[in-house]
Amino acid sequence: MPRRWHRALARTVRRAWFRFRSRGIPLVYDPRYEQGVVGVPLDPLRGEKILASLDEAGLLVREALWTPRPASIQNLLRVHTVEYLQTAHEPETLTHIYGVEMTAQEAEAGLDLQRLMTGGTIQATRLALITGTTSVHLGGGFHHAGSDAGMAFCVFNDVAVAIRRLRGRGFEDPILVVDLDVHDGNGTRAIFAEDATVHTYSVHNEDWGPVDAVASTAIALGANVDDATYLGVVRETLPPLVASFRPGLVVYLAGTDGAEDDRLGNWSLTEAGLFERDRFVTDLARGEGQARPLAVLLAGGYGRHAWRYSARYLLWLASGRELDPPAEEALALQRFRRLGDEAREGGEAGDDLPFTLTEEDLVGLTPGVAPPPRFLGHFSRHAVELLLERSGILAQLRAKGFRTLRVELDTRNGLGHTVRVVCEDGPEEVLLELRAERNRRAVPGMEVVAVEWLLLQNPRAEFSARRPRLPGQQHPGLGLLRDIMSWLVVVCERHGLDGIFFTTVHYHIAVQSRSIVKLLHAEDEGRLRAFESVLGDMPLAEAAAAVAEGRVVDGQTGEPAEWTPVPAVMPVSERLEALVTGPEYEETAAREAARLDLRVQPPSGASGD
Repeated sequence: MPRRWHRALARTVRRAWFRFRSRGIPLVYDPRYEQGVVGVPLDPLRGEKILASLDEAGLLVREALWTPRPASIQNLLRVHTVEYLQTAHEPETLTHIYGVEMTAQEAEAGLDLQRLMTGGTIQATRLALITGTTSVHLGGGFHHAGSDAGMAFCVFNDVAVAIRRLRGRGFEDPILVVDLDVHDGNGTRAIFAEDATVHTYSVHNEDWGPVDAVASTAIALGANVDDATYLGVVRETLPPLVASFRPGLVVYLAGTDGAEDDRLGNWSLTEAGLFERDRFVTDLARGEGQARPLAVLLAGGYGRHAWRYSARYLLWLASGRELDPPAEEALALQRFRRLGDEAREGGEAGDDLPFTLTEEDLVGLTPGVAPPPRFLGHFSRHAVELLLERSGILAQLRAKGFRTLRVELDTRNGLGHTVRVVCEDGPEEVLLELRAERNRRAVPGMEVVAVEWLLLQNPRAEFSARRPRLPGQQHPGLGLLRDIMSWLVVVCERHGLDGIFFTTVHYHIAVQSRSIVKLLHAEDEGRLRAFESVLGDMPLAEAAAAVAEGRVVDGQTGEPAEWTPVPAVMPVSERLEALVTGPEYEETAAREAARLDLRVQPPSGASGD
């Protein structure tokens, strides 16, 4: 029997075995991806949030979830030179690649993470060929790394390593790399510049290197690209390439860093545009009557909502329908509830943390009596740090460049207990400060967690047109409000508390927290609606400024309608939920909103028609 027949038979057997095992889309992921790399602005929880979205929709097939093994040196040597691999572990090398100063320990962790993700891409290409359809790696896409050097967060070129491994295993069909990250796939193109069997297709903002190659399409569109321009180019150039090249495998880098909210991109693609792109590439790879194996990699994505764009795509892949990803607060709640379940079960082995869960330290999630002083009467400092670590909050801070973090617990303050996260990289920087207490007075007849003070700030970030300063802000925020509130919700659930209580000092705080809290009194809710009715079309920063400057006025008297601090709650118990919902609450709120006649005056110095 010819050798190629042996390979075809083996592939058929493997494919039948896999389909017997699972009907879901093969997903490659490892919880160690959540560790991230200090200073790299990539959300370390991106993959975890995507998985949680699939799970929430009932589309996560556990048997289809595959854990990768780190790429072997043997496989890395298929692409990278010995000289480069000998220096790749050095802090100086990794500092240059990641753009942040790295210690020896951090360099080793960064190297281990990219070896693991390179193994994930190997696994994804393998699964795509075994199934003959689509597999997804929730990571990877290190397309800037060349054979003898890394750059721009890319140490190893996982795409090239996976392809060269397939070649070494006898896969001879043409391979098409569709790279739709906003940045040029320069490293992959250079590695395969003389290989006519691998076509590298990249649509990007600007060229990062030579574009000459025997099989390559490199299209630089410049800055400020919108959906219509981008999709028009992809629709015009990719289908004829697929038709003429006839790939036996497509590797798709589905980067989301072209989104309008991305920190490192300079395009203006919308969520709808990215979703249309992903569906187009997938349908093209699947073909009519001949489905091609497709391996999808996440690649770049550095905005707060990068995970949502990928989640929407995967929800469609798994269901065949267009589904909205769940709200981020729902995913945060899911994460903390899972940690609470682990705590009640005595912890989880092999979590790779330098400390473990104990009954003494986990009383914050397991109902019982605990000796003070502890945060909210239950959490030791050790337990607080563990929860911040396990929930990914500390990992998200490290991804923002805060290397050395100290968690403090102050239970001596008579105003409430305080949790504080401080960065010790240089002069101490307070990043997170939460002061709260269990309170029976804030909401009559109920017990709540009363938040007296919550500070979430990034002292190293700067305000910009996209993130303008809001009243009361000294520094931009961290984007962790949902995580903190979700932790407190789970505390309430575990200990039978009714919910979370705090005061909305500023108008913008009431608006920003709208999706997760309710104003305690219906009259205050009606007043907020009246403010929103005249300010709703403004960007939040402009609306907040109008309120702070007294430009929102009573239409009858012309007097400023000041925003006064009002109590708000995040209900957990049914009785607190009933207090801030229902016909009576809604009627009172609607009546108050209708009673108020508010108007907005232009800024001083502005001229009208």
